[in-house]
Amino acid sequence: MASYSLSMLWHERARYLPGVLAVAFSALLIALQCGLLLGLFSITSIPIDHTHADIWLGAPKVLSVDLGEPIDQGLFARLQNQPEVERTEFYSQGFSYWTKPGGGRELCMIIGSNLLEDSLGRVDELNPDLRSKLSEPGSVVVDESDLERLGVKGVGSVAEIAGPGGVPRAVRIVGLTRGLKSLAGPYVFCSHATAREHLTMLDDQTTYILAKCHNPAEASTVVRRLRENYPDQSAFTSDEFSFRSRMHWLTKTKAGIALGYAAALGLLVGAVVTYQTLSAATKASLREYAVLRALGIPRWRMALAVMSQSFWVGVIGVSLSLPAVYGLAFIADRLGLHVDLPWWLLLTATGVTLTMALLSGLLALRTLRQVEPAMLLR
Repeated sequence: MASYSLSMLWHERARYLPGVLAVAFSALLIALQCGLLLGLFSITSIPIDHTHADIWLGAPKVLSVDLGEPIDQGLFARLQNQPEVERTEFYSQGFSYWTKPGGGRELCMIIGSNLLEDSLGRVDELNPDLRSKLSEPGSVVVDESDLERLGVKGVGSVAEIAGPGGVPRAVRIVGLTRGLKSLAGPYVFCSHATAREHLTMLDDQTTYILAKCHNPAEASTVVRRLRENYPDQSAFTSDEFSFRSRMHWLTKTKAGIALGYAAALGLLVGAVVTYQTLSAATKASLREYAVLRALGIPRWRMALAVMSQSFWVGVIGVSLSLPAVYGLAFIADRLGLHVDLPWWLLLTATGVTLTMALLSGLLALRTLRQVEPAMLLR
């Protein structure tokens, strides 16, 4: 049956081409739009995904990593006393205002961390040279993609960041990173001491307490224990906190609904075109099916042939879409848009598209009801 369906598709390829292209378009739209969505919101969890902590301890009911509030540094004892924990570390983060040298202000995200090689809160992009320069008071590192946004030219530029009470303090850019563009406000990386000059918190406060476990797999056990014993705080594994941060921005901005609506519309268009293609092809082959019916071929075998055709239309369409997806993702990356294409996303897009093709085939089966041997006498 498969060989017969493929042979029919090949000999009637001009007739089935619109259906194949419709399926390819649907798969392309689903994968690319969802990939853009994942890539966009992966930006919000950069402080988690580019660091090395297993556990994040923060204020109660914190929704996202960028919405942390000051907590007492003494809470580190709760983490340090866990038998699975190897070491802990303070992490300072918060919003402030960057005053551009030419005038105007920009919201920015201050991130202060330990600058040692084995630091838990240091982003991977801070190499030894940058960490050495950040040890100087008032020195900061920003991403090169945010220079225009911050109104500066590059390394050596001087600007001001608001401190406690709104009093501006001078900072100097000593280095640049690449690939750490933010969603809400540009990331400004610095030392703990520099961060404290621009964040409103007491001397005995911090934003997060990070922990490293002897065995990373035990992080979930520690987090579950902390949640049960200390309801006055938030505890997450790195993976949980990363996912929570992305989902917060996804639901807050409604971007997921907009992109999902566009993908669903593309899927609907693909389903209609595929149905029309299969239905028209089946109608055009009614006399051939009538011959098969006169030879005693049961109707269910002919229905199976139509479903087999719809399946192969889906497979061929998806196969054509995958190279296009990676090609467009490469172009988007060159334009500064990250498209995240994990295997499960491609598998989901493939499954949804094939299901659409098969449903279109089911609808096209109604045409077979007209098949009777008497048609050959007309």
